[in-house]
Amino acid sequence: MIVAEDRLREFVRKHPEYASTVRLDAIRAADYSRLDAAGDAYLDYTGAGLYAASQIREHGELLASSLLGNPHSGSPASLSATHLVERTRRAVLDWFNAGDDYTAIFTLNATGALKHVGESYPFAAGGRLLLSVDNHNSVNGIREFALARGASVSYAPLTMPELRIDEPEMERLLATCDRSANNLCAFPAQSNFTGVKHPLDLVERAHARGWDVLLDAAAFVPSDRLDLQRVTPEFACVSFYKMFGYPTGVGCLLVRKRALDKLRRPWFAGGTVNFATVGGTRHLLAPGEAGFEDGTLNYLSIAGVEIGLRHLASVGIEVIQTRVRCLTEWLLEALVGLRHSNGRPMVRIYGPLTTKMRGGIVTMNFYDPAGHLLDYRRVEELAGEQRISLRTGCFCNPGAGETAEGITDEDVVAALEIREDLTLSRFLEIVTARGGKSAGAIRASLGLASNFADVERFVQFAASLRDQSRLAIGEATFDIESCRIMRDGS
Repeated sequence: MIVAEDRLREFVRKHPEYASTVRLDAIRAADYSRLDAAGDAYLDYTGAGLYAASQIREHGELLASSLLGNPHSGSPASLSATHLVERTRRAVLDWFNAGDDYTAIFTLNATGALKHVGESYPFAAGGRLLLSVDNHNSVNGIREFALARGASVSYAPLTMPELRIDEPEMERLLATCDRSANNLCAFPAQSNFTGVKHPLDLVERAHARGWDVLLDAAAFVPSDRLDLQRVTPEFACVSFYKMFGYPTGVGCLLVRKRALDKLRRPWFAGGTVNFATVGGTRHLLAPGEAGFEDGTLNYLSIAGVEIGLRHLASVGIEVIQTRVRCLTEWLLEALVGLRHSNGRPMVRIYGPLTTKMRGGIVTMNFYDPAGHLLDYRRVEELAGEQRISLRTGCFCNPGAGETAEGITDEDVVAALEIREDLTLSRFLEIVTARGGKSAGAIRASLGLASNFADVERFVQFAASLRDQSRLAIGEATFDIESCRIMRDGS
């Protein structure tokens, strides 16, 4: 067996550019020492980035030395808070090279940013909403606003096996809009399911066909640069804790100013109006981003966003990107090479098997020597016992998983007939029992503080499942007929 030192030397030999990221090891030792102190391998950066200890110290010192009050006033404390919020807004726009073409609306998270677009975009009969099948549910949910207002909704499919947007079909769908109506196209810059980086030139291709574009950048920006002078969607959403771990509860909708005038809010709230009257049942919405920042902003946490951006700048987004790419390529090669003693593959990878147009996400399922699917929930439990943090489920992206596993409408109907109280876990049990399909998977994702030891820990864990049956790893079984009997009461 090759010892760990030999594997590290082999890794560095294959990826000489990894040496240019060595300062990340010093940053990990200084700012993320809790990982090694606890013996943790953290592989869920797409779920949440990790905060640096220095971010917390700097934010704590800022709060301890400042008097900050509710920004909706002219008092010294309020003006100090307003100054911090506006300084952070400028820092965000500068980070994304937005110039004066965009404004930044602070929200609770990326989902809150997407809800703003869904509820305020002028969908109407004759208009269209075009989604990629690969989308987070917070994007999929916009279809409910579109349908309620009479707009049509369609999905651009994915190619197999790489699960990339089917570009010829996307082009065909883009060509079908009525240019006189309002049409919105929404897709992710990077899939949170497979890590596929979808082509950003789709933005301009959609513009040329008469569409506005919503770009979900939440999974993309933690290790890639989004330059809003080169890629110009009308709307882009991010969540800051995914970028640098802290603070949580603050997201952002980046809106092209000329598109902001299109949005019509269906309600108003405290902080969003210049004037409101009860007797006259009238209100005047505040202009610009203020009309969308409901209630009192999380002004104390927002101050931490600028600190996080400075931390990312000091590390270097290109350095993070290089390290993530090298580690992802090693992980993919190692997992694809795992075989049971009978020669059957142990792992199925979803999406591309190379790092070309692919981020630091590796989503997979494990199979036993007979080719039976291992329950991802049990695999997560076993990894957790070794202090390896993964993410499992469908990652709020059902479309990519359904395409990958060939799950059909008939599968869904059949499952609903068996269990009216359907959940993802119950659906998994049913589709697995019916046809060996999976309704979920295991996701390992890499980020700023990842190192070779983290990846190697997971590879060795995966290898430990060699020749293990479902029974051997302690997986529970599910019987469809028993469930039918329970449901029918017979």
